[in-house]
Amino acid sequence: MYVLTVDQRGSRRDIDRVANLLAELRAAPLLRKFERTAGDEVQAVADDAAIVLDLALNLLDRDNWSIGIGIGPVETPLPAQTRAGRGPAFEHARTAVERAKNAPGRIAADGVDTESASDVDAALTLLATIVLRRTDQGAEAVALARAGLPQAEIATELGISKQAVSQRLLTAGWQAELAGRPLLHRLLERADR
Repeated sequence: MYVLTVDQRGSRRDIDRVANLLAELRAAPLLRKFERTAGDEVQAVADDAAIVLDLALNLLDRDNWSIGIGIGPVETPLPAQTRAGRGPAFEHARTAVERAKNAPGRIAADGVDTESASDVDAALTLLATIVLRRTDQGAEAVALARAGLPQAEIATELGISKQAVSQRLLTAGWQAELAGRPLLHRLLERADR
């Protein structure tokens, strides 16, 4: 299982962004939906590595969150409310989000299998470094590419040439993200075994 604990960065100097985040992530296919746990923190439970990876990248794009991923068992049956959950994955998510607050990529993973969780953590940091260095223009092109649009359609959508789209995606590290996603997916699954 995977527990995501997500904490708003700089919340004492900023507006409360939790309500908007909860509304935007309501449709995510999770075992337990994101729910406010305390103050400016939300938590969810997933059993699918692909969903965890998509959510992690989505949250990194938002720029306001520290993301902790806990990997391991949870007590079952899961309670109706996410915040009432217990088990090692919840504990590891807490450790991970605390570490993420000071991590260069604002994301961290921790788990029962420490070696596998360390591999996930390292790969997340590498991918986060790429994502966080994107310009707004690069992030916009990548968002459309993630949605499955071919470069010709991205060009039309952005009102630029296909060559400009290609350059934006190159500069934004889109190919590196594409290569990193299956690696991270495998590492997340291995850490959860």
